[in-house]
Amino acid sequence: MEAHKQHPSDNQSSFKQAQVVVIMVAFPCQSHLNQLLQLSCLISSYNIPVHYACSGTHIHQAKHRFTDINRLENTRINFHEFPTPHFLSPPPNPNASCKFPTHLQPSFEATLHLREPMAALLHTISPTARRVIVIHDALMAYVVQDIATMPNAESYSFSPISAFSSFYEGWELTGKPFMAEKEPEGLPSVAGCYSLEILNFIALQGDFLKLTAGYIYNTCRSIEGTSIDLLAKEEINTNKQIWAIGPLNQGTVCNKRSSNTGRKKG
Repeated sequence: MEAHKQHPSDNQSSFKQAQVVVIMVAFPCQSHLNQLLQLSCLISSYNIPVHYACSGTHIHQAKHRFTDINRLENTRINFHEFPTPHFLSPPPNPNASCKFPTHLQPSFEATLHLREPMAALLHTISPTARRVIVIHDALMAYVVQDIATMPNAESYSFSPISAFSSFYEGWELTGKPFMAEKEPEGLPSVAGCYSLEILNFIALQGDFLKLTAGYIYNTCRSIEGTSIDLLAKEEINTNKQIWAIGPLNQGTVCNKRSSNTGRKKG
């Protein structure tokens, strides 16, 4: 059963006539959780109702580690806490040949059980808005597959990694279907970075990414313009739209200089 908690300032009646409602579906890893929470705050700042869904434990983690608490508290985000089944939690193996954190794999597999509560949430929210937009982590495509049954809903996949990594990993996994200009040298292979188990998990998501209307990247053209253009090639994204909307985590850089910096010596 879904556990639903709302921000104290929210009330459901304000959303009954919403033109657009956005549902965020996060993957339970901190770097993934934080990026979608940053995006949730950005969208909410435009007075668009936002729902953030994940396991209860990981929602609390994302809130606790969020750097701009004032910003988070001033949003109108509904948090939906999903239960997850018990799973093994082995310790990390520092001597493993593959440095991917395979000890987290059981928690990744547990997310597959969220499809049913996610479908229930979608059916609850769908009648409250003219249009429902689901932005899901790329590793949660399986969980949101039931969006295909809702005529007023569409989904967009959010990539938690750089456009550069997204392109070259996808390019390698699809057999390098075309030549990339100035292919970087010395890059590690996908097999050298990921375990077989996570590659199988990613492959499962790929079957359902076909349902998405487009792809969102936490990047910008001035940083990764070349990679964004490569991602847009038909062989990689089958003519789906791509948006570069980052960087989302915009902190303030303090340029502190010592009292002696720039001072002329007599």
